[in-house]
Amino acid sequence: MKLQIENLKLDSSKIKTDEESLKYYGKDWTTYYDIHSSAILFPSSTTDVVEIVKWARTYKIALVPSGGRTGLSGAACATKGEVIVSFEKMNRILEFNETDGTVVIEPGVITEELQEFAKKNGYYYPVDFAARGSSQMGGNIATNAGGIKVVRYGMTREWVVGLEVVTGTGEILHLNNGLAKNATGYDLRHLFIGSEGTLGFITKATMKFAAQQPPVKVLVMALDQMSSVMKVYSHFKKNCNMQAYEMFSEKALGYVIEATHLPRPFETVAEFYVVCELECPDTTTEEKIMTAFEHGMEQGWIVDGVISQSETQEKTFWRYREDISESLSKFSPYKNDIAVTISKVPNFMKDLDQILTTAYPTWTVVWFGHIGDGNLHINILRPDGMTKETFVQECRKVDEHVFQTIQKNQGSISAEHGVGLSKKSFLHYSRSETEIEIIKKKKKVFDPDQIINPGKIF
Repeated sequence: MKLQIENLKLDSSKIKTDEESLKYYGKDWTTYYDIHSSAILFPSSTTDVVEIVKWARTYKIALVPSGGRTGLSGAACATKGEVIVSFEKMNRILEFNETDGTVVIEPGVITEELQEFAKKNGYYYPVDFAARGSSQMGGNIATNAGGIKVVRYGMTREWVVGLEVVTGTGEILHLNNGLAKNATGYDLRHLFIGSEGTLGFITKATMKFAAQQPPVKVLVMALDQMSSVMKVYSHFKKNCNMQAYEMFSEKALGYVIEATHLPRPFETVAEFYVVCELECPDTTTEEKIMTAFEHGMEQGWIVDGVISQSETQEKTFWRYREDISESLSKFSPYKNDIAVTISKVPNFMKDLDQILTTAYPTWTVVWFGHIGDGNLHINILRPDGMTKETFVQECRKVDEHVFQTIQKNQGSISAEHGVGLSKKSFLHYSRSETEIEIIKKKKKVFDPDQIINPGKIF
């Protein structure tokens, strides 16, 4: 592919081609793809993005959008000499409407910055996850990011009330314009949310905020066995206002403690633990929480637990869950991010445990996940001495069995990490052939030259 960079009407300060930058901007958190990109472009306006797309159309140059690159499916990876379009210079919070409780932002705004802006203005932006300090909002929207508060607040999709996008033809679309109600036909905004950057580029987004978060209590509980995880969830969900419910294994906790030197939450060692965040505005509510906890103890589901008494303690309790991925990163784990409906979780986990135990009798498999919304994360650690290629090949053999079980349960092979490069060959386990063909046709409408993040999803 001849780059024709000299024909791009973009200031030279917005172009990088040095080897270090090509590797840095051409990858996401996926660790098993060989990166090969040709250039990185840094637009600072929608006009710049339109210019880039029209140039790419003229010379048939493939473009890959780049945000915080915290994805785990390879959707932001450049592997075939593509040109990276980084949105880190489009990082402004543009317009806050206090009456509507909305804000217009550029795609490069960091998630945590938006959360802090909302808090400063008396509101709350509830989509939250461990990568909040580096993930960008454009990427969050393009992947419909979930995280730890989905039980209470839903996915990113729930908080996007308007989008400005540049399609693969270089056209600018303004979608929904911040409206709460708009019954005027197809809502194209929702096509772009979760599209993994394959239809066009998000250049502005109008996000809505929630009311300020009430005071909360965070519990860490040790559970006797896997089947107790959902029993405790059901009881707390019924009797308390739950904001989050996360599960992790003793193996996961062990790696976190080893990496962070945090103290164990309590002396008891169990197979599974949950972090549960509950609204607690007054003493009456706290009494309800304690009653629910005591019921779990009486039933034998909970074998030990501790409840937060300060904001510092809340943060520590969350680190047991949120520091897992970073604690495992040195092992270059093979990850699966899967989901079924909540009611199917107990039997699904039992089937999955059998598959993984049989397939990897001597390998380390670490479980954790957003169990309150049916989402499990499976991390298989690469054994010492095994090459990256052999490891991935072996894991993909077992993926077939895992995904067949997901298909049987009408679940998803990718709950929140997306399809990208890593899951596209397995898409048929979650989507019918008819659906896949319709999706492909939609892409051709918005990107007729197939230049926008090609080779991702399908």
